[in-house]
Amino acid sequence: MTDKKVRIQFTILTFCIAYLVSGALIILGHFGYSVYNWVHSVQQFMMNIPFSIYILSPAIASYIVLKKNNKIADFKEWLKTVFYFKNNILPYLFVVSGLALYFLIHIIVSGSREMVLPFYTFFLSLPGCLIIGGLEESGWMYILQPELDKEYGFILSCIFTGVIWFFWHIPLFFIPGTNHGEGLINFWMFAVQLMAFRFFNGAIYKISGKSYVFMCVLFHTMFNAVSPIFGTMTMTWIGTVVANAMIIIVSIVTVGMYNKRKLNKQ
Repeated sequence: MTDKKVRIQFTILTFCIAYLVSGALIILGHFGYSVYNWVHSVQQFMMNIPFSIYILSPAIASYIVLKKNNKIADFKEWLKTVFYFKNNILPYLFVVSGLALYFLIHIIVSGSREMVLPFYTFFLSLPGCLIIGGLEESGWMYILQPELDKEYGFILSCIFTGVIWFFWHIPLFFIPGTNHGEGLINFWMFAVQLMAFRFFNGAIYKISGKSYVFMCVLFHTMFNAVSPIFGTMTMTWIGTVVANAMIIIVSIVTVGMYNKRKLNKQ
């Protein structure tokens, strides 16, 4: 079984799970059922279960495909790889600096300094954002993007994964009750952000050694946790273009420097 077949199986299974579950949620939405961030009723709780399966579809598909193809022995080995965090300080600084740069640009462009939520909510949100968001990378960055990088190189792998990631997100805009479904995030601004973040994750993959899956999970988790604090200040087109262009530039420069350093060591 080639790695190409593994990534194809992963992508197909991810979309089968995601689109089947999200399709059911969209249909139920026409009958008054909605997904919410806070659970107030049994009905709401029951809607959140399939929604969680949709969000976790890359992680679910990752484990199933890797196990099926004998790439891992069991769930324990899968978890050990996903949460392998041992590394020097530089990848951690890169993740934090990327987040700081992204939101600082938006703050400067919007001219707003007022936070919608107190900063301590960032820490309270981390566990939930790990499950609803962060663990996506246990699929995209465990299988898909690294394998595409080996075959097509850094830039094309980022673009290809970004396009796939974009199509995976589309149902979010049609599921009642989600932030996306309520129109709080502009569709095309979100698409630009998705592409930029694939470049950043690609850079994380290059510089993080064996802990690259965890570092990407960490970045995604932290971004989802900090975003609500800044509210709508990130929803301007000029801020979106400048912030995400800078993320892409930083990613490309970082990978270029990494490749040059690696070449000099040979």
